Parts: sequence; structure tokens; C-alpha cells
Amino acid sequence: MSAGDGSVAAAGQSRGTVAEVFRVFLGLGLTSFGGPVAHLGYFREAFVIRRKWLSEQAYADLVALCQFLPGPASSQVGMAIGLQRAGYAGLVVAWAAFTLPSVILMVAFAYGAAALGAQGGSGWIQGLKAAAVAVVANAVLGMARNLAPDRERATIAVIGMVIAMLMPTALGQLLVIAAGGGIGILWLHPGLGGDGQHEMIAVPLGKRAGAGFLAMFVALLFILPALATATGDAMLRMVEGFYRSGSLVFGGGHVVLPLLQAAFVDTGHVSKEAFLAGYGVAQAVPGPLFTFAAYLGAIYALSPTGVVGAGVALLSIFLPSALLIMGGLPFWDSLRKSPLVRRALLGVNAAVVGLLAAALYHPVFTEGVTSPRAMAIAAVSFVALTAWKAPPWAVVVAAGAVGFLAL
Repeated sequence: MSAGDGSVAAAGQSRGTVAEVFRVFLGLGLTSFGGPVAHLGYFREAFVIRRKWLSEQAYADLVALCQFLPGPASSQVGMAIGLQRAGYAGLVVAWAAFTLPSVILMVAFAYGAAALGAQGGSGWIQGLKAAAVAVVANAVLGMARNLAPDRERATIAVIGMVIAMLMPTALGQLLVIAAGGGIGILWLHPGLGGDGQHEMIAVPLGKRAGAGFLAMFVALLFILPALATATGDAMLRMVEGFYRSGSLVFGGGHVVLPLLQAAFVDTGHVSKEAFLAGYGVAQAVPGPLFTFAAYLGAIYALSPTGVVGAGVALLSIFLPSALLIMGGLPFWDSLRKSPLVRRALLGVNAAVVGLLAAALYHPVFTEGVTSPRAMAIAAVSFVALTAWKAPPWAVVVAAGAVGFLAL
């Protein structure tokens, strides 16, 4: 799409090359430990402070958009920066370069875990599962502080948790998100989310193209389940499961855990043990948490599996994010001014705190804490994360080592 098709000129922002976008994002993909909040800090240093690819205000606007949309916020910010810098190709290479290092590590772990018997009760696997308890508990607390800090949103979070525990299915998760949005519209007021003034986001595509990408996003959300059900094809079921999970992640990357559990563990395509072990390892690698999908694709019980399965899973879970970024950027300036939209978003964000809290109980806690020693590892890991501010990758590695020796 050319800049002339109703697009907003990238005021104050210079254009670059695909090669430079790939090079910079590959460096970030190799070194960005610490989760999405830390990633956003790395991005600000790299693109606002050092290279001045965009202004502080423009960067804040992109972060606001990506926190509003479902999907992994840090990956979406990277896609948006790549799009602004080098067009559609820039978006693709920014995502690929930032994601590739952790994908390689997660697929390698999938093959190594299979060789070492991850499906069983190996001590190091038990240690990783115990560490996952601490990581998810820390995520629930952090999200509750930010997304459910008052009595109204805390109540919505608990309602979401109850629905998710009583209906532990994909339909139940959709109901949680819908209920959160509906209650938010009826009960909350938009001032809870802040009313700061912002400048317009510069985008290299127009509203016509944006509407097309949004239509594609919605169409796939309905067409893929129908095709998967009608044909019974294993690959279509995989694609649909990952696409749906990537489409419904509000509030942070950890929320993908219950969505993927419903799509792949509850259906019997991935074992609980392997699922939680991979989730623990995903905390120890750089880059986006969504690369956990590559691990699941590699160990998928049906065809495709291995490297092909990892590739299909990865493209499927990130595709909604790319479509939403390209579709949402042209409309964001007007959309964020709507009080109705802000109230709905506040309610949805509170509800997903409850969604993740339900997943903390099952399967994370019920599978991760199976003995007093596992509980001890989980407790020590939690204190290390919350009180000592230890990096998640170090906590996960240590928990695996202790599990190997003690469990």
C-alpha cells in the first residue's frame, strides 16, 4: 500500500532499509531477556534514545495501541516500528529477527526434552514445572496491581476466575472476555484508564488498507474453526487453535497459557507435563513468550510436528498480531477517544487477570506442586522473583538444576 492511499505521512520519522531493521532486531532478539515490559524498555533505548527512529511521544503512542490490542505487546510494538521504518517488509523482518533466536532455542529444547524423557517425571522437568508456578503467580500479582487495582475491577477479575474454573474450555474463556467487556461498559468509567493527550501516530498505510486487514482478522477467526470442524484436518485444527489463542490474549503474554492449554492440552495433543516444562523454559530464553508456540508445534501429537509443526504454530499464533497492527494503526487516533471503548477495555483487562488466576490453580499449581520438595522450589523461586528481583531466566535455570538433584 502506497503512502498516497489515504495514509498519514510519517512526520519527523526517516525511512530506512529492510537490512538495517533486520540487523537491529536480531540483536534485540538475542539479548532481550525479562519479558514484555523489559522488552519495551530495550526498544525505547534502541529506537528512541540511540537511533532516534521515532520520537518519545510516537513511541508512547505505539505502546498504548499495542496494550489496547490483543496479542503480545512487545512483538506488536516491534512490528509497528518495522512497518514505519521499512514498510510491510520491515514489519516481517522485525518480527522474524526478534523472534528467531528464542524459536531456535525452544525447538532445540523440544527435541532434547523428547530424547531425555520430558513426558515422564524427570527431576529437572519437575523443577521447571515448580518454577512455572512462581512465574505465573508473579504474573498474576503484577497484572492484578495494574489491571485490577480497585474494588470494581477486582470484582470483575474474580467473576472471570469463577467462570473460567466452572467452564474450563475455549468457550468459557471467550465468555470471560465478553463478560469483562460487557461489565466494563455498564459499570466502569473511562477515567480509570487515564485521559492523557497524545499526538497522532504516523502510519505508512491508509484506513482502506487497515479496514481490509481487520476484516481478514475477523474472517479467519470464524472461517478457521468451521474449516477445521468440517474437514477434520489435523493441520487446520493446529492452525485454528494457535490463531484463536493469538487473537484473544489481552493483558499480557502470560494469558496465552490458559488459551493454549484449552486448545492443545485439554484436547490431548500435548501432555500436561511437556506443556508445563516448555512453559518454564520459555521464561529462560530471550525474546517473546509467544515462541512457546514453536515448542508446542514441535511436540504436537499429530502431523505436522517437528520443525514443520513449529513453523506452522509460530506463523499461526503471530498472524493475528500482524493483522491487528496493520489494521489498527490507521484508526487508533479516533478509536482511543471513545469512552465506550475505554470502559470495555478496562473490563476485559480485569477479566483476564481472573483467567490467568484460574490457570495458576489448574494446571500450573496442580501439576507443578506434587510434593513438599516441589513446593519448596516453587516458594523459593517466587521469593527470588518478587523480593530479590532475580531475572526469570536465572530462576528457571536454577529450579531445573535443583529439581535434577533433589526430585
